[in-house]
Amino acid sequence: MAKLALRGLSKRFGGGARGVLRDLTLEVADGELLVVLGPAACGKTTLCRCIAGLERGDTGEILVGERDVTRLPPGERNVALVFHTHALYPHLTAGENLAFPLRTRRLSRDEIRRRVAETASRLTLTPLLERRPGQLSAAERWRVALGRAVIRTPHLIVCDEPLSQLDGDERAAARAELAALQRALGTTLLYATRDPVGAMTLGHRIAVLQDGELRQLGTPAEVYKRPNHVFVAQLLGAPGMNILHGTAVERRGETSVDCGGFVVPVTLSDYAGQVHLGVRPEHVAMCGADQGQGNALVRAVQPLGAETFVHLDAGGQTLVARLAGLADVRVGDRVGFKLDRQHLHLFDFAQARLA
Repeated sequence: MAKLALRGLSKRFGGGARGVLRDLTLEVADGELLVVLGPAACGKTTLCRCIAGLERGDTGEILVGERDVTRLPPGERNVALVFHTHALYPHLTAGENLAFPLRTRRLSRDEIRRRVAETASRLTLTPLLERRPGQLSAAERWRVALGRAVIRTPHLIVCDEPLSQLDGDERAAARAELAALQRALGTTLLYATRDPVGAMTLGHRIAVLQDGELRQLGTPAEVYKRPNHVFVAQLLGAPGMNILHGTAVERRGETSVDCGGFVVPVTLSDYAGQVHLGVRPEHVAMCGADQGQGNALVRAVQPLGAETFVHLDAGGQTLVARLAGLADVRVGDRVGFKLDRQHLHLFDFAQARLA
C-alpha cells in the first residue's frame, strides 16, 4: 500500500479556455479512503484516468508512495482502476475476469487459482465464477470488477463512480461492503462520486471538486458542518443548505442580516453589505405565523414517514425545513419560522455560482 500525492496537476482538452483540472494539489494518506465529490463534468473522471495513466496531465506530478509515476505507462504504476461501466470482458466468466490481470503477469496456475478462490470467497462470488457478465446482476458485476482490482494487490485503487448503475438499496449495500473490504485490506483507495450520501457515509475525508478545482478538503463532519463555500454548502446534504440573499447590517453593536422581509440576528462577523446566509433544513423550525423571525407561505410538503420536508416561500426566498415525523402542515398555510442562530453560516456574496 502507498500514499498518493498530486502536485499542481492540470489538464486541458482541445482549445478550451478553462482546464478540466486546474493546479490540483492533494494527498491521500497510506491506507486512507478518500472520496472525491463533485457534479458531472467537474473533472472526476479525468482525475481518475490521469492517476491510472490513461490520460497524461499537461503540468504537475503524480506520486504513488515515493515514486514519481507521472510519465509512466499504466502497466508500470501498480494502480487499479474500477470504471463506472465495470468494463468486464463479456466473453470471459467471472472467474476468468478475476484471473485476467494475474495471467498477464504470468503467475503460476496454482497461484492464480489460489488468489481467485480467496478473492471470490471474500466478495461472496464463489457460486458465480462460471457465469459470464451477461448472466450477472449489476451488483454482482460490480463485485467482480472490484475483485479484479483487489486481486492484483495494487498500491492504490481508484474507483470512478462504480456504483452509478445500482439502485438505492444495492448502492447502500455495496458502499458498506466496499468500506469493510478497504478496512480489512488497508488499501489506499480514491473513490470518485457525484453522490453526497455516498461521500458522507464512505469517506475518511472528502475532497470537493468544482470545475477542476479543489474547493474544500476535510472529514465528512468538517465539510458538512463548516463548509467554506456556497457550492460546498449546497452540494452536501439532501437537500443541501438553504442559501438566502441579504444585507449584513450592524445596529447597536449587534450584526443582523436583512433578507428583505425578515431580519435574522447572527453572531459577530467580518462581513458587511451583501451576503449569502446559509442554514441547513434541520436548523429551520416552524411556529405560529406571528411568533418567528419571519413568516412564510407553504409551497410544498414532502412527508417521508420519519421526517417531513416543508418548502416555504419567505418573502420571495426559498426555504426548506426538515421536521421530525409527519408534520401537520398543508400547502397554502401561512407559518412562522425560526433559524437556529448557533448553526448559521455567512458566505461572501461574490460566491454567486451555486451548486
